Amino acid sequence: MSDSLVIIPTYNEIGNIEKMVRKVLSLPKEFDLLIIDDGSPDGTPLKIKELQQEFKGRLFLVERSGKQGLGTAYIAGFNWALGNAYQYIFEMDCDFSHNPDDLVRLYNACAVEGFDLSIGSRYIKGGGFVNWPQNRIWISRIASFYVNLVTWIGIRDTTAGFVCYRRKVLETIDLGRIRFIGYAFQIEMKFATKKLGFKIKEIPIIFTERVEGVSKMSGNIIREGLFGVLAIQWSSFFSSYKRK
Repeated sequence: MSDSLVIIPTYNEIGNIEKMVRKVLSLPKEFDLLIIDDGSPDGTPLKIKELQQEFKGRLFLVERSGKQGLGTAYIAGFNWALGNAYQYIFEMDCDFSHNPDDLVRLYNACAVEGFDLSIGSRYIKGGGFVNWPQNRIWISRIASFYVNLVTWIGIRDTTAGFVCYRRKVLETIDLGRIRFIGYAFQIEMKFATKKLGFKIKEIPIIFTERVEGVSKMSGNIIREGLFGVLAIQWSSFFSSYKRK
C-alpha cells in the first residue's frame, strides 16, 4: 500500500480513463488511485473494474448514482482515504488537463519540504495554459482576483483542482461543513486550510485543454463560485472550519 492516494471523479470519461489509470500507476513514485464515478452511462465504471483485475490493491472504485457534484465526490474520497490510513491525498482531473507527472512535484512539496497543502498553480511563474480558450483564461484569472479581493486568502490560483493535502489537514477540517459542490468547493477547501493555519505552497503547472470528452463547466457552477465566495467569507466570521 502506498502512502499516497490520488482521487479522480469521473462522469463519461471512457476516452481517458484507461490511459489515465495506466499513467498514474506507472509513475516512479508509487501512488494508489481511487475513482469516484457518478453513474457514467458510457462504460467508464466497467472499464475501471476490468483494470482492477490488473492493478489489484492499487486501483479502487466508488460508484454513486447520478451526478452529485464535484465537491461531494471529493468529500467521499477524502473520507475513504482517511479510513484507509493514507498520508497524502490528491485531487486530479481525468482528462489530462493535469499532467500526472506533476503528482511527484506536489508530493515532494508536502512530504519533503513540509507544506500541508501543495497546489498545482497556473498563475505563478512557470505556470500557464496550452490550448485553453482566451475567454476561459480570463474568467479563471478574474475569478482568482475576485476570490482574493473578498477573502484575502493570498493564493494565486484559488480555483485550482490539482492539489495534495497532508492527512492532518483533512483530519482537522470539518468536512461536513464544506457546503459547495462546484468550483466554489475548491475555493472553500483552500480557504478552510488557510484559516486553520496550515502551510500552503503553489507549484507551477501547465494546464492543457482536454482532447477527449466534454467539459463539465456550466453557468450554475460559475454562479455558485460568484456568490459562494461571499458566503464563505461571511460565515467564517461566525464559525470555524475546525472539526470538533
